[in-house]
Amino acid sequence: MVAHTEAVVAPDEFRRAVEAITAAVWRPELAIEDIPAPTRIAPWSKALTADVLVGDDEIGNGRLVLLHDPAGNDAWQGTFRCVTFARADVDPEMVTDPLLARVGWSWLLDALEAHGAEYTAPSGTVTSVASESFGGMADHDPRAEVEVRASWTPVLEDGDGLAAHLAAWAELLCTTAGLPPLPAGVVMMPSRRGTPSRSPRRR
Repeated sequence: MVAHTEAVVAPDEFRRAVEAITAAVWRPELAIEDIPAPTRIAPWSKALTADVLVGDDEIGNGRLVLLHDPAGNDAWQGTFRCVTFARADVDPEMVTDPLLARVGWSWLLDALEAHGAEYTAPSGTVTSVASESFGGMADHDPRAEVEVRASWTPVLEDGDGLAAHLAAWAELLCTTAGLPPLPAGVVMMPSRRGTPSRSPRRR
């Protein structure tokens, strides 16, 4: 399947969804940038990348792709699909926890529920990897990381309602990186795309 060129007018519902992305207000730890979207998965698509930053340190990263097929897709059970991954370094001891995969999957579902993001047909994987260096690299510290790869179908009304899913994705990124949810009542202030505010790491 080949995506339409920019000269072709996008469907109204896709344009409304993209407008929600453009208007989104992100947590200050997130640096969000537009990236080229895949062109062969769906007729219409939009993609973002994110770095999770604390001070000058990147503690996680991820990507979100919004797909739209006006004709519908049986596998999606809808006309839109959100596809994401979230990755972060973790303590090496964490990757030995047999519950880590289930907990990692719950980060996505809990975030969607917390933000009232209605969805269907979720699927994905949670992968944890540990590495230890030897020989000439023996002085390197052990490393471990967890990665959540997932997709779900957002239930939208003519393209409206994506904001809740964007907020859930942002929470997934921050949770994977070990940051707590924002306290109740805290209002996020708009910041220039790709230039997040700095805040101390909270554990």
